[in-house]
Amino acid sequence: MLRGILELWRYRDLLWLLTLRDLKVRYRNSVLGVAWSWMNPLLMMTVFTVVFTVMNRGPASLPHFHAFVLVGILAWNAFAISVQGAAESVTANAPLVRKVYFPREVLPLSVVLSNMLNFLISLPIYFLIAWLSGIRPTPWLLLLPFTMLAHGMFTAGVALAVSALNVFYRDTAHILQVLLLAWFFLTPIFYPISVLPRNASLLGISIDVWLWTRRLNPMASIIASYHDLLYYGTYTAPEFLVRTMATAGLVLLLGYTLFRRLSPRFAEEV
Repeated sequence: MLRGILELWRYRDLLWLLTLRDLKVRYRNSVLGVAWSWMNPLLMMTVFTVVFTVMNRGPASLPHFHAFVLVGILAWNAFAISVQGAAESVTANAPLVRKVYFPREVLPLSVVLSNMLNFLISLPIYFLIAWLSGIRPTPWLLLLPFTMLAHGMFTAGVALAVSALNVFYRDTAHILQVLLLAWFFLTPIFYPISVLPRNASLLGISIDVWLWTRRLNPMASIIASYHDLLYYGTYTAPEFLVRTMATAGLVLLLGYTLFRRLSPRFAEEV
């Protein structure tokens, strides 16, 4: 594994070039350019705010509900678009994979990196909306890089796994669309985790719903941390953040291991 990481480091220039290419292609011939990266989250923020404030109060009883929603959507989009794009990153570059030697993991990782950069580019629009809504940044914002690191590691791990599987099972990309849609609604993006029942009974066993939602869904933990830092202006408990980073690191390790194990056969299959 260490050898693979060192090899990836030697090809860091290629990784950066592919990342920039992905960003340039995304906004090529676009009148608004990078502003388009704001349109999707802003539109979704507007829709959810209208639905939950006009049609059904629900979680919209939160103050500045639109800002709460926007935080979750920005973080989720960075993850979901990365994973969807990475799924076909190897097969879409079949000629390159067949003819040129380079660490294959550069392909999905460049997609992840470009979307994480896009996430950074989108954050100023959140800060502007939050400021206009009366939400002020706090010193706890200094913890944001740690949450972003966990976010990036988890996204990279899932991206590596699905990009490798899609080479051999082309249905992976299609199944992923359905799974991501379900995952979106199961993640506390447009509702706080507190709206879920604290405890539930399964087969006579009492279950802490809040705890297991975060344990079984790393994106729930990551987005909860973003909400803490950006919306509530409070800190993410150190043990909670460490556990989230450990989970993200484990997913990255598993995804990378699977990718490295399958990558020698990519040229035959794409």
